[in-house]
Amino acid sequence: MEYRPSHVPSVALGLLARQMELYAFNPGPLDESVLYDQEKHVSSAVWEGQERGALRCHEHTSKLDQWSLNPAQIELINKAGFGYLRLIPAISLDNPLISALVERWHRETNTFHLNVGEMTVTLEDVAYLLGLAVDGEPVIGFTYTTCETVCKKFLGRFPDSGYTSGGMVKLSWLKECFSYCPPNVSAEDIEYHTRAYLLYLVGSTIFSTTTGNKVPVMYLPLFENFEQCGKYAWGAAALAFLYRALGNASLRSQSTVSGSLTLLQCWSYYHLNIGRPKLTQDPYHDQFPLVLRWKGRQSGPTANRDITFYRKSLDSLKPTDVEWHPYKSIDPRLVPDDIARGLMLGRSKTMLICFDKAERHLPDRCLRQYGFRQPIPPPISRWERKSRGVDDGVDLSGKMEAELREWSDRHLQIVRKDETVDDSVYMHWYLKITRRFVGRPIPLASEFQRMNATLREVAHIADTLSLQGLDNEQIRSVTRISYIVHECLRDQAGSVVAVASVTSEDENGKRGRGKEKVRRKGMTKRRRKDEGEIFQGDNRDDELLPNPSAAMIDYVRIPHQSEAVDKQQLADVCFARYSHTTNTDMTYQIGDPRVFTSVSEIEDSHMCLGVTKVDDGSEAYASSRDCMPPSSSMADYGDSLQPTSHAYNDPSLSSEANRIHDSHRSHAGSDSDDQSPSLSTMLSGRRLIHRCTGNIPT
Repeated sequence: MEYRPSHVPSVALGLLARQMELYAFNPGPLDESVLYDQEKHVSSAVWEGQERGALRCHEHTSKLDQWSLNPAQIELINKAGFGYLRLIPAISLDNPLISALVERWHRETNTFHLNVGEMTVTLEDVAYLLGLAVDGEPVIGFTYTTCETVCKKFLGRFPDSGYTSGGMVKLSWLKECFSYCPPNVSAEDIEYHTRAYLLYLVGSTIFSTTTGNKVPVMYLPLFENFEQCGKYAWGAAALAFLYRALGNASLRSQSTVSGSLTLLQCWSYYHLNIGRPKLTQDPYHDQFPLVLRWKGRQSGPTANRDITFYRKSLDSLKPTDVEWHPYKSIDPRLVPDDIARGLMLGRSKTMLICFDKAERHLPDRCLRQYGFRQPIPPPISRWERKSRGVDDGVDLSGKMEAELREWSDRHLQIVRKDETVDDSVYMHWYLKITRRFVGRPIPLASEFQRMNATLREVAHIADTLSLQGLDNEQIRSVTRISYIVHECLRDQAGSVVAVASVTSEDENGKRGRGKEKVRRKGMTKRRRKDEGEIFQGDNRDDELLPNPSAAMIDYVRIPHQSEAVDKQQLADVCFARYSHTTNTDMTYQIGDPRVFTSVSEIEDSHMCLGVTKVDDGSEAYASSRDCMPPSSSMADYGDSLQPTSHAYNDPSLSSEANRIHDSHRSHAGSDSDDQSPSLSTMLSGRRLIHRCTGNIPT
């Protein structure tokens, strides 16, 4: 029986359904005014099939407990403001969890973009979790390109050239020379050993770099006077460093991440019920800083969780999985007075500074983390993170005057709450500007196979259709349908056949924690030796389509728009072959589908969202269940959607199906309820064609 949608506003219902489907399956953003660098982001690469796996996480806390500190050193460390940071133990990093969080980080806003809204690591989090001062003088000073002079002045000795690199010194040298301070040494030697420890401490925790085992010596002058050192906003500097590291790691070209990853991981434990381990002993509720809650042995199934698991968990995050304000039940007597005095700055919209790194702190985008309602935040201005010079002996204060002025006004930029705000208005706006999905709701392999199975079924119907009773116009239409469908599956002479090795095992990921590997293989080319092909063309701009006939995902070339392929000429040839036999009762084979074999591997996958013209002139988006979801962002629904041109979404395919259907129905007569085999087959083929191209048959 023919499919007939309800006559009650079918067009409006169809457009609404397509908008809902686009809203549900387009990863976003629909409005690019906020995430203007989305194409550079790792989430775009993951959506396209370019899996980079878990990041290499650089934090070097494992040997901190090998330092032997005497009471005099501990007193100086406390004066310098690092007494609580010293207490933080080495916590095993969950690389896949950190990597999945990085995929949600966007440097345009310095926030995580989650399905429930934006969240971020704030100055309040740094104060509670690490016990570092978030208020005070900015951490900035002179830069150095050599180590000899500054090390000699502040450490009493300097390393050999094998332990230095530019203005950086190896952590191993600091540990070898200063990890033990002998008794009965001078006060100056105690200060030397203490400064070396502080440099090792910040270089292995809050300022860890991607070099793996080095720390810049530019921090040493700030440790000259320990009391003055305690007046710096080390917590704000640690957050600036982490923001910059997350922003760099969120780019598709990066494979490492640094900064205070213990802070990031414990922030996730407190705020998100994802990957949170179970504690086998009573948590340290009565200890400060709060990172100590995760000290000791932990249990849970985290050993079998990889980045795919965490990615899917974040993609399906529910409001019940979020603890917006985990510190509301903290006993205020637990927080030291010097830390409590700076907590108000947790809501300061200001600039965070750590030497040459300046990053925006935007709590107005995450007010629910302070127990407030979330309004639509004001527009963000685009800014370019400039790479400032690191010439020897240069004072960066003179190059960052605007950023320093903004930090000096930090107490004037405290964000206030607004009880009249409706969170639903914010969410309606947010879902348009955010990246909703990182992983695909349906795997690439399933989407490719579904699309190609539909195309092959259409091709089979068109190829085996009986031409008995059809006039010349109808035969021409059938021939065109057959050609257009086969054009989607045909491998032209001189084309490239490439394969993306994405097996089901690869799609789910091997269950290994923190040590995922990514194979990157270059694309290879092979020219077919079949000289009997009809068309020869330039394949420089070829597009790749999947072929489900092989075990892997096969991408099969289709001609570019600029190639001189005369579809009508081929249709005329086919029509001439069969027009003289229309009076015979037999079935004709118009085309033969080809089966391709996999020959190579590529990292990236190609996708499209087809738009076709329906009879009423409106534009319709193809169902993402049967065609690929969009790879590019769109401004909004409806009129703002722009059509794409791909062979397998050729508007002529559906228009030919409609035309031959209507013509054949007129021949069959309106007074007969019986349908001929040809008409029945045609209706089935027409439904499949519309399914493939995204139209709704009427």
